[in-house]
Amino acid sequence: MKNMTSVAQGFTKSLAMTVVSEIGDKTFFAAAILAMRHPRRLVLSGCLAALIVMTILSAAVGWAAPNLISRAWTHHITTILFFGFGLWSLWDGFNDKGEAEELAEVEAKLDADWKANTGTAKAGSKDSDELKKQRRTFLSQFFSPILLKAFSITFFGEWGDKSQIATIGLAADENPFGVVIGGIVGQALCTTAAVIGGKSLASQISEKIAALSGGVLFIVFGIQSFLSTVE
Repeated sequence: MKNMTSVAQGFTKSLAMTVVSEIGDKTFFAAAILAMRHPRRLVLSGCLAALIVMTILSAAVGWAAPNLISRAWTHHITTILFFGFGLWSLWDGFNDKGEAEELAEVEAKLDADWKANTGTAKAGSKDSDELKKQRRTFLSQFFSPILLKAFSITFFGEWGDKSQIATIGLAADENPFGVVIGGIVGQALCTTAAVIGGKSLASQISEKIAALSGGVLFIVFGIQSFLSTVE
Protein backbone atom coordinates (compact mmCIF):
# COMPACT_ATOMS: atom_id res chain seq x y z
CA MET A 1 0.00 0.00 0.00
CA LYS A 2 2.81 2.37 0.90
CA ASN A 3 4.61 1.52 -2.34
CA MET A 4 1.47 2.23 -4.38
CA THR A 5 1.14 5.58 -2.63
CA SER A 6 4.73 6.51 -3.51
CA VAL A 7 4.16 5.49 -7.14
CA ALA A 8 0.98 7.58 -7.29
CA GLN A 9 2.75 10.57 -5.75
CA GLY A 10 5.64 10.32 -8.21
CA PHE A 11 3.20 9.91 -11.10
CA THR A 12 1.11 12.94 -10.09
CA LYS A 13 4.10 15.22 -9.58
CA SER A 14 5.77 14.12 -12.81
CA LEU A 15 2.58 14.47 -14.85
CA ALA A 16 1.85 17.97 -13.55
CA MET A 17 5.46 19.11 -13.95
CA THR A 18 5.71 17.74 -17.50
CA VAL A 19 2.47 19.33 -18.72
CA VAL A 20 3.21 22.82 -17.39
CA SER A 21 6.84 22.61 -18.57
CA GLU A 22 6.22 21.32 -22.08
CA ILE A 23 3.14 23.34 -23.10
CA GLY A 24 4.46 26.19 -25.23
CA ASP A 25 8.04 24.85 -25.11
CA LYS A 26 10.25 25.06 -28.20
CA THR A 27 9.93 21.33 -28.81
CA PHE A 28 6.14 21.76 -28.62
CA PHE A 29 6.31 24.41 -31.36
CA ALA A 30 8.71 22.25 -33.39
CA ALA A 31 6.33 19.27 -33.26
CA ALA A 32 3.41 21.48 -34.32
CA ILE A 33 5.30 22.93 -37.29
CA LEU A 34 6.75 19.58 -38.41
CA ALA A 35 3.24 18.07 -38.33
CA MET A 36 2.09 20.70 -40.83
CA ARG A 37 4.71 19.64 -43.37
CA HIS A 38 5.02 15.92 -42.84
CA PRO A 39 2.75 12.95 -42.02
CA ARG A 40 1.50 13.37 -38.47
CA ARG A 41 2.02 9.74 -37.49
CA LEU A 42 5.73 9.94 -38.34
CA VAL A 43 6.21 13.24 -36.50
CA LEU A 44 4.28 11.99 -33.47
CA SER A 45 6.22 8.70 -33.43
CA GLY A 46 9.59 10.45 -33.66
CA CYS A 47 8.83 13.10 -31.05
CA LEU A 48 7.27 10.65 -28.60
CA ALA A 49 10.13 8.18 -28.98
CA ALA A 50 12.65 10.92 -28.19
CA LEU A 51 10.70 12.16 -25.17
CA ILE A 52 10.18 8.63 -23.80
CA VAL A 53 13.89 7.87 -24.11
CA MET A 54 14.76 11.20 -22.49
CA THR A 55 12.33 10.61 -19.61
CA ILE A 56 13.66 7.10 -18.93
CA LEU A 57 17.28 8.27 -19.06
CA SER A 58 16.57 11.20 -16.75
CA ALA A 59 14.68 9.01 -14.26
CA ALA A 60 17.48 6.43 -14.34
CA VAL A 61 20.04 9.10 -13.48
CA GLY A 62 17.81 10.34 -10.66
CA TRP A 63 17.30 6.79 -9.36
CA ALA A 64 21.06 6.16 -9.37
CA ALA A 65 21.92 9.46 -7.66
CA PRO A 66 21.12 8.29 -4.07
CA ASN A 67 23.47 5.34 -4.61
CA LEU A 68 26.32 7.70 -5.47
CA ILE A 69 25.76 10.28 -2.76
CA SER A 70 23.76 10.14 0.45
CA ARG A 71 19.96 10.20 0.39
CA ALA A 72 19.96 13.33 2.53
CA TRP A 73 22.16 15.21 0.06
CA THR A 74 20.05 14.23 -2.96
CA HIS A 75 16.94 15.34 -1.05
CA HIS A 76 18.46 18.75 -0.23
CA ILE A 77 19.74 19.21 -3.80
CA THR A 78 16.31 18.34 -5.19
CA THR A 79 14.67 20.86 -2.86
CA ILE A 80 17.06 23.58 -4.03
CA LEU A 81 16.42 22.62 -7.68
CA PHE A 82 12.67 22.92 -7.23
CA PHE A 83 12.97 26.40 -5.72
CA GLY A 84 15.54 27.41 -8.35
CA PHE A 85 13.43 26.22 -11.29
CA GLY A 86 10.36 27.82 -9.73
CA LEU A 87 12.04 31.22 -9.61
CA TRP A 88 13.51 30.66 -13.09
CA SER A 89 10.06 29.88 -14.54
CA LEU A 90 8.49 32.87 -12.82
CA TRP A 91 11.25 35.10 -14.21
CA ASP A 92 10.64 33.69 -17.71
CA GLY A 93 6.92 34.27 -17.28
CA PHE A 94 7.32 37.93 -16.38
CA ASN A 95 10.08 38.61 -18.91
CA ASP A 96 9.17 36.33 -21.83
CA LYS A 97 9.69 37.58 -25.36
CA GLY A 98 6.25 36.46 -26.45
CA GLU A 99 4.82 33.34 -28.01
CA ALA A 100 4.73 34.80 -31.51
CA GLU A 101 8.42 35.65 -31.46
CA GLU A 102 9.46 32.25 -30.14
CA LEU A 103 7.19 30.48 -32.62
CA ALA A 104 8.70 32.56 -35.44
CA GLU A 105 12.21 31.70 -34.22
CA VAL A 106 11.54 27.96 -34.24
CA GLU A 107 9.82 28.18 -37.62
CA ALA A 108 12.75 30.11 -39.09
CA LYS A 109 15.21 27.44 -37.93
CA LEU A 110 13.09 24.65 -39.39
CA ASP A 111 12.65 26.62 -42.63
CA ALA A 112 16.41 27.03 -42.97
CA ASP A 113 16.94 23.33 -42.34
CA TRP A 114 14.20 22.39 -44.79
CA LYS A 115 15.63 24.62 -47.54
CA ALA A 116 19.13 23.25 -46.96
CA ASN A 117 17.86 19.69 -47.28
CA THR A 118 15.87 20.59 -50.39
CA GLY A 119 18.94 22.15 -51.97
CA THR A 120 21.01 19.09 -51.20
CA ALA A 121 18.34 16.86 -52.67
CA LYS A 122 18.20 18.90 -55.89
CA ALA A 123 21.97 18.93 -56.21
CA GLY A 124 22.07 15.16 -55.97
CA SER A 125 19.09 14.50 -58.26
CA LYS A 126 21.34 13.49 -61.13
CA ASP A 127 22.77 10.55 -59.24
CA SER A 128 21.59 7.14 -60.35
CA ASP A 129 19.11 5.19 -58.23
CA GLU A 130 21.73 2.53 -57.63
CA LEU A 131 24.21 5.07 -56.25
CA LYS A 132 21.51 6.52 -53.97
CA LYS A 133 20.82 3.09 -52.55
CA GLN A 134 24.50 2.61 -51.79
CA ARG A 135 24.64 5.91 -49.95
CA ARG A 136 21.73 5.14 -47.66
CA THR A 137 22.70 4.56 -44.08
CA PHE A 138 21.73 1.40 -42.24
CA LEU A 139 19.16 3.22 -40.11
CA SER A 140 17.47 5.01 -43.01
CA GLN A 141 16.55 1.67 -44.55
CA PHE A 142 14.41 0.89 -41.51
CA PHE A 143 13.32 4.32 -40.26
CA SER A 144 11.78 7.18 -42.15
CA PRO A 145 14.03 10.26 -42.43
CA ILE A 146 11.08 12.32 -41.19
CA LEU A 147 10.79 10.16 -38.07
CA LEU A 148 14.54 10.45 -37.45
CA LYS A 149 14.37 14.22 -37.95
CA ALA A 150 11.52 14.58 -35.46
CA PHE A 151 13.37 12.34 -33.01
CA SER A 152 16.69 14.23 -33.24
CA ILE A 153 15.13 17.72 -33.06
CA THR A 154 13.10 16.76 -30.00
CA PHE A 155 15.83 14.79 -28.23
CA PHE A 156 18.55 17.39 -28.56
CA GLY A 157 16.06 20.20 -27.96
CA GLU A 158 15.17 18.65 -24.60
CA TRP A 159 18.77 17.80 -23.63
CA GLY A 160 19.85 20.00 -20.74
CA ASP A 161 16.40 21.66 -20.55
CA LYS A 162 15.11 22.46 -17.08
CA SER A 163 12.36 19.87 -17.46
CA GLN A 164 15.00 17.16 -17.96
CA ILE A 165 16.97 18.25 -14.91
CA ALA A 166 13.76 18.54 -12.90
CA THR A 167 12.86 14.97 -13.88
CA ILE A 168 16.25 13.80 -12.60
CA GLY A 169 15.68 15.60 -9.31
CA LEU A 170 12.12 14.30 -9.04
CA ALA A 171 13.23 10.69 -9.64
CA ALA A 172 15.89 11.07 -6.95
CA ASP A 173 13.27 12.11 -4.40
CA GLU A 174 10.18 10.18 -5.54
CA ASN A 175 9.37 6.71 -6.85
CA PRO A 176 11.22 6.49 -10.22
CA PHE A 177 8.59 4.19 -11.74
CA GLY A 178 5.83 6.69 -10.99
CA VAL A 179 7.99 9.53 -12.32
CA VAL A 180 8.61 7.68 -15.61
CA ILE A 181 4.95 6.79 -16.17
CA GLY A 182 3.78 10.30 -15.25
CA GLY A 183 6.40 11.89 -17.48
CA ILE A 184 5.55 9.67 -20.45
CA VAL A 185 1.80 10.31 -20.08
CA GLY A 186 2.42 14.06 -19.80
CA GLN A 187 4.74 14.07 -22.84
CA ALA A 188 2.22 12.03 -24.83
CA LEU A 189 -0.60 14.46 -24.02
CA CYS A 190 1.43 17.57 -24.92
CA THR A 191 2.99 16.14 -28.08
CA THR A 192 -0.29 14.71 -29.34
CA ALA A 193 -1.95 18.09 -28.80
CA ALA A 194 0.88 19.81 -30.69
CA VAL A 195 0.78 17.39 -33.61
CA ILE A 196 -3.02 17.30 -33.93
CA GLY A 197 -3.64 20.96 -33.15
CA GLY A 198 -0.80 22.16 -35.30
CA LYS A 199 0.47 25.72 -35.53
CA SER A 200 -2.92 27.27 -34.74
CA LEU A 201 -2.98 25.59 -31.31
CA ALA A 202 0.63 26.51 -30.63
CA SER A 203 0.01 30.17 -31.46
CA GLN A 204 -3.00 30.34 -29.12
CA ILE A 205 -1.22 28.92 -26.07
CA SER A 206 -0.03 31.51 -23.61
CA GLU A 207 3.55 30.60 -22.78
CA LYS A 208 3.53 33.30 -20.10
CA ILE A 209 0.71 31.61 -18.20
CA ALA A 210 2.38 28.21 -18.67
CA ALA A 211 5.68 29.58 -17.30
CA LEU A 212 4.00 31.21 -14.31
CA SER A 213 2.00 28.05 -13.57
CA GLY A 214 5.17 26.00 -13.81
CA GLY A 215 6.99 28.37 -11.49
CA VAL A 216 4.26 28.13 -8.86
CA LEU A 217 4.18 24.34 -9.19
CA PHE A 218 7.95 24.02 -8.77
CA ILE A 219 7.88 26.22 -5.67
CA VAL A 220 5.04 24.11 -4.22
CA PHE A 221 7.14 20.99 -4.86
CA GLY A 222 10.08 22.73 -3.21
CA ILE A 223 8.08 23.62 -0.09
CA GLN A 224 6.75 20.08 0.13
CA SER A 225 10.23 18.64 -0.26
CA PHE A 226 11.62 21.05 2.36
CA LEU A 227 8.94 20.07 4.89
CA SER A 228 9.21 16.31 4.25
CA THR A 229 11.61 14.07 6.15
CA VAL A 230 14.34 11.97 4.52
CA GLU A 231 13.74 8.26 4.97
